[in-house]
Amino acid sequence: MYKIRLDHFEGPLDLLLFFIKRDELNIYDIPISKITKEFLEYVNLIRMMDLEVAGDFILMASTLMHIKVRMLLPREVDDKGEEIDPRADLIKALLEYKRYKEVSEEFSFLESTQRKVNIRGNFDGDVKESPPEFDILLKNVTVFDLAKAFKKALEGIKKVVVHEIKKMPVSIDEQIEFILAKVEEMNEIHFLTLVSDIREKIRLVVTFIALLELTKMNKIGLKESSNFNDFVLYKVSDG
Repeated sequence: MYKIRLDHFEGPLDLLLFFIKRDELNIYDIPISKITKEFLEYVNLIRMMDLEVAGDFILMASTLMHIKVRMLLPREVDDKGEEIDPRADLIKALLEYKRYKEVSEEFSFLESTQRKVNIRGNFDGDVKESPPEFDILLKNVTVFDLAKAFKKALEGIKKVVVHEIKKMPVSIDEQIEFILAKVEEMNEIHFLTLVSDIREKIRLVVTFIALLELTKMNKIGLKESSNFNDFVLYKVSDG
């Protein structure tokens, strides 16, 4: 069985911060119903992909559901007679995580920048500025957009009862060649069109991994589509 880990979200708090930042929500006044719905969609996707990290996300989903129920009930009051916000502990955890995440990203950026600089001693002629950043290939496409499109493709595969067990002859290298051929032929192709003829779940999973590898290698780029549950692959020109 293939196991996939989405390193883009380091935990449930990381995913919640992504939703808050994407939708420009007030972290001190989180719309629990809206954010719980999207969080549960992501948890269902994790279950479909048999990810090892599902436990932490399921626990957070239970916490969100509990807060949602408490929001519908009359508010409790503290010793001072003030109403207790059921979201208070979650907001505190998010703010704490956000602070450490920002500090961690700052240190990571400084480390990455310093590695690109090599100054000769006692010579003022060297340029001491960091090199310019490379263009980002993911044009307005977030990790959550990729996950939703992948989930949509998985749901489109009909379940087939199989009595004979046999190994599926498919590899990441084969699917890399498959994707490159399609993109080379059409220059641009929608993801759901690319996988429309795939009927085996394992082949679809391997194809998605190959797509991420090609993006990482700067051989293809991804951009948003007019279809909310889809995205477009396009050919990256040489140089």
